[in-house]
This record gives sequence, C-alpha cells and structure tokens, in this order.
Amino acid sequence: MFAALSSYGSGRDLTFVAVGDGLLLRDTMGEGFQQAVQGAAGRADRGRGRLADVARGAAKSLGLGVLGLSILAAAPAFAHFQLLYSPRTNLSAPQEIPLKLVFWHPYSNGPAMDMGAPRALFAVNRGEKIDLIDSLKPIVFEGAENSAAAYEAVLPVRRVGDYVLALEPAPYLEESEGIYIQQITKTYLNHGQLPTDWSQPLGLPAEILPLVKPTNVLAGSTFRGRVMSEGEPVSGAEIEVELIAAPLDMKANKAGPALRSEPPGGAIVVLSDEAGYFSFGIPHAGTWGFAALNVGPQKFYNNKPLSQDAVIWITAYDANY
Repeated sequence: MFAALSSYGSGRDLTFVAVGDGLLLRDTMGEGFQQAVQGAAGRADRGRGRLADVARGAAKSLGLGVLGLSILAAAPAFAHFQLLYSPRTNLSAPQEIPLKLVFWHPYSNGPAMDMGAPRALFAVNRGEKIDLIDSLKPIVFEGAENSAAAYEAVLPVRRVGDYVLALEPAPYLEESEGIYIQQITKTYLNHGQLPTDWSQPLGLPAEILPLVKPTNVLAGSTFRGRVMSEGEPVSGAEIEVELIAAPLDMKANKAGPALRSEPPGGAIVVLSDEAGYFSFGIPHAGTWGFAALNVGPQKFYNNKPLSQDAVIWITAYDANY
C-alpha cells in the first residue's frame, strides 16, 4: 500500500510505502532522503483512513506540513471495536453490574483480539469518580472464529443518576498493519431516570461527547455527537459505526450467532464537520458504537505509529407508542 503526500515548508513530495511491518518514508524530489518510519499499511475503506492519518501524523512528527494525500492501494476492511459492555443500561434499583471488556468485531461476530491489562477503568456518577481498576479479572472470550484474552469488572450502582464508564486499554499491536491501536472507550448506564453526567466531558485524551442522551435513543431518530482531542473539537474525523449484532452470554463469556448481517459495502463511516460534530440516523434498536479513528494526541508507541481512537457506545430502543 502507498500513501502519497505533498509537503509544504520542505519543498518535497513524500511517499509512504508499506514494507512488511514498517512504513518507508521516501523523498520523491531526488534529494536521496529516505527515513524508515515504524508504521503500517492500513485496512481497506477503514484502512485508507488509518493509513492517511498515520502518514500525516508521521510527517508532522518529522516537522513536515501536509498539503494533500492520496491512497494508491488498500487491503480488506475489518472493524475492530473495543467493548465496555453491560446488557443492562437503565436500572431501577441499586445493584452490582457486571461488565465485559472485549476487543472484537461485534457486527460480524468476527475475530476477537487479545487485550493487555487496561491502564484505567472508572465511572463518574454525579461528578464523583469511582475507580474500578481493582475489580478487573482476566477472562477468555470466545467468539465465532477464535478465543481471546479479555477482562470483566463490576460496577457498584448505589446512587441515582448517570454512570459514565471510561476505559483506557493498553495499545494493541495490529501486526497486519504494523501499527498500535488504542481505543479509549465510554459507555453509559442510568439509575432512577435522573440525568446527571451524560453530557459532560471526562477530560480524556480522545473522546466523543454525546449530544443525545445515550441511554435511551429511539430507533428511527438521529444520534449526534462531537469528536474531541485534548478538549478541542476535531474536524474531518473519520467515524466508524458498529452494532453489537451477536449478543454476549455474560456467564459463559462467549458470543451467540449474529442476529443481523453487516451492510454491504464495508464499514459504515461518517465524518465530523468543521466544529467536530457528526450525526447518524439509528435504523433499529440495539447497542451502537462510534469510533473516531486516530484523533488522539499520541501518534507513536514503542517506535510504531499509534492510532488513538475515541469510542462511545449508546443504547437504542424501538418506540412502543
């Protein structure tokens, strides 16, 4: 795969060429400048966005501004999504809520990826942070195609209000691309129907702010959000949309068969506008996820490019009136 860039300030045109698990940064102006940049060829429709972002990030890290970029080849698409999952979203009584942390392809019930130990896991209720890291336990998650290392945790729900859950996973090395992926993930529960925290930012390096209450979105309505990086809006962010189509068996730590098929044409993608806002019409009930790719400030990890993504999960219901 190739990514061709035009650079200002340097007077050079650059080509990023995927070679094995690396990206070779090649000067095409005949100056003989070559520099190995740890990186990767991206995946198809999704990979095009990843490679473009990785190439831009690598160029900027070398002090090179980017005027334009074109992707000349791509590989097949896959939709990695970090889950921070509970089957119960709207609660009517205090209780202990089990959580599953799985890195997976939930729309297709495709391959699961091994998770490393999470760096942070917490909830915010009525402005108070609840650290959940000590409740983590490693598990093995069984998908339709393979098994993978995952985690479970417990959220103690006591007071009424929103519980905004946040996960900072360890970066995952996608060997087929030669890059790390870190999906900083949020999900939402509510106790007692009292809205308290759902619209507030958590100050994460990368996050999506919901503009629609995420615990009871109606199917057929429009979900809106805003992509943020270090508290600033991100324009032109590529946002993938995902559905948990294969229900999770919380006791057996496995996925059942997918109840819906993936749409034709690959990953569902929307873009944020100049102020970081995006919208998506929710077609039917379910748990829907949105991943803003490579919007976080950190671009490298272990000498390889890092795609630091912002993920949010919402719950949609059919209207029964």
